[in-house]
Amino acid sequence: MKTPVVSLENVSKNYNRLQALSAINLQLAQGEVLGLFGHNGAGKTTMMKLILGVISADAGDVTVMGMKPDNKAAWHMRAKMGYLPENVMFYEQLTGLEVLTYFARLKGQSKTHAKALLEQVGIAHAMGRQVKTYSKGMRQRLGLAQAFIGEPKLLLLDEPTVGLDPSATAEFYQSVDQLKTQGTSVVLCSHVLPGVEQHIDRAMIISGGNTLALGTIAELRAQASLPTQIKPKGLNGTLQQDPILTSYVNSTGDLTVPEQDKLKVLRHLVADESLSDITVESANLEQVYQYYLAQAEQMQTNNNKAGA
Repeated sequence: MKTPVVSLENVSKNYNRLQALSAINLQLAQGEVLGLFGHNGAGKTTMMKLILGVISADAGDVTVMGMKPDNKAAWHMRAKMGYLPENVMFYEQLTGLEVLTYFARLKGQSKTHAKALLEQVGIAHAMGRQVKTYSKGMRQRLGLAQAFIGEPKLLLLDEPTVGLDPSATAEFYQSVDQLKTQGTSVVLCSHVLPGVEQHIDRAMIISGGNTLALGTIAELRAQASLPTQIKPKGLNGTLQQDPILTSYVNSTGDLTVPEQDKLKVLRHLVADESLSDITVESANLEQVYQYYLAQAEQMQTNNNKAGA
């Protein structure tokens, strides 16, 4: 088995009396994209800072590419990492090209490499303009270019699509997909869940510094027992009269089917000659996320009542 690019083992971090992370476990493989999700204050940025080596854990072990990221000897390992913070800030008086060339040279890369990245993120036309003239979306693109310097082995992206229009967001995810095929591992934090699902291998949902769920979307969907929505067409309202289907009919006249019954229902529907079309919708990332958050809130409410 290959050594994971990132390994967190029972990692905890406190800020005075506030527990930011509690007994977090994570193994991130080479070329794996992890979606890290949670509300503000859940501990996502703290986890990224631990991986970057900016802060140290109070308990547990953090290793990145086989090294302790907070060790002074790990500087060459950190050169293989790319990071985009949630709030991007640059030197306002410099041009986009000057900013990116500066960061590129810190990683041993050339001005030509900086120009190519500006082209990749779609702001090459503005490379000669001062950053203070950039819109929020353009600054975000410049931040992405900075994170992509040197084809990093590990990419940490905190709210990377904030300020990007739909076209730029699509281009960003294309870049992530491309880096993944080159073996780059990615940790992606986002509040914008639509559109993320197809680009991540696993999702990690945290709340109050605790892991609520970790796995593929299919695994989390199955663990949560979230139903599938099936919308048949052409049956002319006969679903309610069908003894096999009647118990699944919902308020809209379509079917809400538990995952374990999905194939049985689909086979039955397909056998009906009057069926003209069918749509099958499994629970999406947003629904999975909301389910686990609701479970955590319910558990907290029960604990508060028990302690009262």
